[in-house]
Amino acid sequence: MAQNQLWGGRFTQPTDQFVQEFTASIDFDKRMYRYDIQGSIAHCRMLAKQGIIAAAEADTIIAGLEDILADIEAGNFEFSVALEDIHMNIEARLIERIGPVGGKLHTARSRNDQVALDVRLYLRDELQTILAYLDQLQEALLAQAEQNLAVIMPGYTHLQTAQPVLFAHHMLAYYEMMKRDAGRMTDVAKRLNVLPLGAGALAGTTFPIDREFVAEQLGFDGVTRNSLDSVSDRDFAIEFCAAASILMMHLSRLSEELILWSSADFNFIELTDAFCTGSSIMPQKKNPDVPELVRGKTGRVYGNLISLLTLMKSLPLAYNKDMQEDKEPLFDSIDTVKGSLKIFADMIALMKVKAENMRVAAARGFSTATDVADYCVRKGLPFRQAHEVVGKTVRYCVETGKDIPELSLEEFRRFSPLIEADIYEFVTLEASVNARRATGGTARAAVEREIARARAERRG
Repeated sequence: MAQNQLWGGRFTQPTDQFVQEFTASIDFDKRMYRYDIQGSIAHCRMLAKQGIIAAAEADTIIAGLEDILADIEAGNFEFSVALEDIHMNIEARLIERIGPVGGKLHTARSRNDQVALDVRLYLRDELQTILAYLDQLQEALLAQAEQNLAVIMPGYTHLQTAQPVLFAHHMLAYYEMMKRDAGRMTDVAKRLNVLPLGAGALAGTTFPIDREFVAEQLGFDGVTRNSLDSVSDRDFAIEFCAAASILMMHLSRLSEELILWSSADFNFIELTDAFCTGSSIMPQKKNPDVPELVRGKTGRVYGNLISLLTLMKSLPLAYNKDMQEDKEPLFDSIDTVKGSLKIFADMIALMKVKAENMRVAAARGFSTATDVADYCVRKGLPFRQAHEVVGKTVRYCVETGKDIPELSLEEFRRFSPLIEADIYEFVTLEASVNARRATGGTARAAVEREIARARAERRG
C-alpha cells in the first residue's frame, strides 16, 4: 500500500487508519493556513536570495502558494486527515499543482520550526484583535463614568454597605483592570515577536540561510538565539493564557456585579433586552445570561492555562508530539476572550443606570459612619477613641431604627461632647463622597481628573 505522507520513505507499512485520525491535527490547525502560507512565502524568498533555489523556482512556488491561499479562502480546498496537519496539506497540494519543484520549499526547515512560526504569527494577529476589543470595552466603561458623574451608590466590603462612592468611580475601577489587561497582552505580543524559523528540527541547518531577512519580511523584531529552545518554546502561549485568565477573572467579577445589580433586590441597572433571555415557564423573568455565561466561561480559560502548563512541565528538549496539544487550549482561549470582550463592550455601552435606586441604597447601612469618626478626629479625638464613639452611635441607631443623618444633635452628643451642629455638613452622601479628594479617591473632582487623564492617554 502506497504511503500518503510526505515523510513515508522510512516506512514499509502504511499508518493505521485510526492512528492517522488520532494523531492528525488538521481539524483544528487548519485555521492557521494563512500564516503557514505567509511564512512559506518569506522562507521561499530567502532561499532564492541566498541562491539555495533558483529565482524562477521561487516565483513558481510563490505563485502556487498564492493560488492555494485563494482556493482555501474561496472554500475550494479539501483538507486531508491522511496528511496530518496544515503544513503537509498545503505542501502536498503545492507539489500536486506545480510539480516536483514544490518539494524544494521545505529545504532548510522542519515542521518543528514551521509550526512554531505559524503559532506565533497567528497569535500575534489575534492579540491585535483582542486589544481592539479591550479598547472598546474601556471606552464603554469610560463613557458610562462620564454619563453618570453625579450618581452615588453604596460601596461594599464583604458585600456589606461600607461607604458611599460615585458610580463613575466604580466604572473606573474596571477601566483600570482592563488597562492592566491591555498592558499584559501588549507584553505578550512583544515577547513572542521573534522568529523561530531557521532552527530546523532542533539543531539548525547546514544551508546558508538568512534568518534576519525572513524576520524582516514577516515583521519580527529579531530571531531566536537557540535552536533547541526555538522549537520547544511555548512560553508565549502559556503567557497569553495566563494573561487571558486574569482578563477573564476581571470580566467574571464585573459579571457578578451586573448579575446582582440587575436583580430585583438591588435594581441598580437594567441590561437591554438584546443581552438577556426569558424563562420557558416564568413569563416575568429577564435573565442576565450574557454575564452569567461569561462568568462560566472563565473556568474554561483557567483550565486551558493549566492544560498548557501541565503539557509542558515534563518535556525534554526539543520537540515532542505532546506539543501538538498546545493549539486547542490556545485557540479556545483566544476565541473565548474575543467573544467575551466583544459582547461585554456592547452590553456595557447600552446599560441603563438607575440612579435613584442606587442613592436610596447608599443612604442605608450607616454608610457615613466613617465620616463621623473622621469628624471627631478633626475635633481632636484620637482615631481609636473616635472609632469607639461611632461604634456606640451605630448601635444606638440600630436599636432606635434611625440612620446616622437622622440623629438629633442631642443624640449625637450623648456619645461625644465634641460633636457640634456642623456635623450635618459631613454626614450627607455628597459630603462623604466629595471629602475624598486625593488622587484615586471617589470625590467628583478626583473622578473627573481620572476621566480627563484616561481621555488624554487614549488620545495619545
